[in-house]
Amino acid sequence: MMTNPITNLTSSGDGDNLVGKFVSRLLFFLQDLQILELSLALIIFITIHSLRQKRRYGHPVWPFLGMLQSLVSGLRFNLYEWITGLFSRQNGTFMFRGPWFSSLNYVATADPRNLEHLLKTKFSVYPKGPYFRDNMCDLLGDGIFSADNETWQRQRKTASIEFHSAKFRQLTIESLLELVHDRLLPILENAMNQSISIDLQDILLRLTFDNVCMIAFGVDPGCLSPGLPDIPFAKAFEDATEATLLRFVTPKWLWKTMRYLDLGTEKKLKRSINVVDEFALKVIETRKKEVSLQTETQKQRSDLLTVFMRSKDEQGKAFSDKFLRDICVNFILAGRDTSSVALSWFFWLLGKNPTVEEKILTEICRIINEREEMKNGGELKSSLIFKPEEIKKMDYLHAALSEALRLYPSVPIDHKQAVEDDVFPDGTVIKKGTNIVYAIYSMGRMEAIWGKDCRDYKPERWLRDGRYMSESAYKFTAFNAGPRLCLGKDFAYYQMKFTAASITYRYRVKVVEGHRVAPKPALTMYMKHGLKVNLMKRH
Repeated sequence: MMTNPITNLTSSGDGDNLVGKFVSRLLFFLQDLQILELSLALIIFITIHSLRQKRRYGHPVWPFLGMLQSLVSGLRFNLYEWITGLFSRQNGTFMFRGPWFSSLNYVATADPRNLEHLLKTKFSVYPKGPYFRDNMCDLLGDGIFSADNETWQRQRKTASIEFHSAKFRQLTIESLLELVHDRLLPILENAMNQSISIDLQDILLRLTFDNVCMIAFGVDPGCLSPGLPDIPFAKAFEDATEATLLRFVTPKWLWKTMRYLDLGTEKKLKRSINVVDEFALKVIETRKKEVSLQTETQKQRSDLLTVFMRSKDEQGKAFSDKFLRDICVNFILAGRDTSSVALSWFFWLLGKNPTVEEKILTEICRIINEREEMKNGGELKSSLIFKPEEIKKMDYLHAALSEALRLYPSVPIDHKQAVEDDVFPDGTVIKKGTNIVYAIYSMGRMEAIWGKDCRDYKPERWLRDGRYMSESAYKFTAFNAGPRLCLGKDFAYYQMKFTAASITYRYRVKVVEGHRVAPKPALTMYMKHGLKVNLMKRH
């Protein structure tokens, strides 16, 4: 009968037992070696695959995870610089690959040719799209920022008529004058006299919030009142924009599950939106009562909310409270965050560039000295109020603000979605349903667009013979471009110039030593830690 030698070795005597144990361990070792070899082979395959994908996409693309790991790292540090680095390596356009079985796949571009194509030439092919509206629906609803087609056109037309009316322009001038001279400057003067540091970003957010509420809804929330009262809406609105942005980098099924279970950032978003809704609906209710009590002989209100209340939808019916709420929230986003955030970055840049500050002061003094009373021997006064025609003449200040917006655009990233197959001017093939991200922040840091000094703060790049000259809206997209060009662009510049001139003329703004300044990932480019400053009186 045949016998198994291994069995014999492992079943006879102590010596045989030792041999059996040795053979067993050898077999286990060979088994482990095979697993190790397979693991090494898998690691080598994944590495080679990722390196090949890096050459194609400009960044490692891992199996299953895609570029998610790199994106999470970007969110932890500086998302916008991470994206800018990808653009630099990929000549202005790249494909972002998200995890398998997720919707996190985008074509990202910072090429002005592509922007002109999608924002103007093929405008109808690239609406905001259902993906954007789905992510933004809880915060913006059917407002002008997220709406498409007839809903967007109707809001745009109604708002455009109002924005270009003489009554509206006069209202913006009067409300800003009151807020700056009766509220903002006394608060700054008090901080200077007491030698206390203030968060200038918070102060400016309060200013612009009061201003947009006064001109858009005819209400004064009093954020900039003495003592700087706590306004729950303002904090809730900022939290809501931050939580909403995270939806764009979270798989759809995940954030919808979190919303259903009321967990994490979705729980925070829900609580924040409840506060936002409470404020907006209270404003609408108050305005409806005022309009109902208004007689025909009384002066008609000219704020945006009242204009929309008097308008009708496509069925000839009055707009619902929900729709009016969406209008309120969208115009708050447009009027509150953008100008205040831009001014915050402007003052930070001014502190780092004293030569620019000196040139702004020189321009302000030159314009003031053109006044008749100055020509007749008058003196500069701390109570001086700039006239609208003087603000218009401040070309260097206009250039300095534009340069701040170039480097730190208030809306750093925007989104579109293709409704049909297309090809970008740079050759990128776009399939129907593709999500498009255009990175306005990154565009300001592209050598191909702005030259080798693209990261330098240089207002002179906007001047021709001392006069301000605007750049192409597809190169400088801080106010969007094409049919969706910002309706409030002129108002925003007037608001920023009047505020900046009024502060700079009176105070030197110095950032507190050691204060960390960094952008915060949100729909608008807040400073993550605010802007802590000390004020010094100018003589």
